[in-house]
Amino acid sequence: MTNGNAWTEFRETGLLWFINTILHLFGWAIAVELDEQTGEVISCYPKRCNYRGFTVDCNTQGYIRLSKYLQENIDELVKEAES
Repeated sequence: MTNGNAWTEFRETGLLWFINTILHLFGWAIAVELDEQTGEVISCYPKRCNYRGFTVDCNTQGYIRLSKYLQENIDELVKEAES
């Protein structure tokens, strides 16, 4: 069973960064538009891009976020995979 989650949560886990690292190989990215005042996601869509990859600092932060997400959710992820 799936449920809808906010794009903000998806970004904070590092999953958007991770997926975009894969999409960059094909010249694509998931673009996110944010409200400048609230920081909330307004829109999200696939977009062609002419760049490949992220900066070292961005990658480091992405790996940290994704690792923390896995650390905090691994038991639930395993249960879901086994059911």
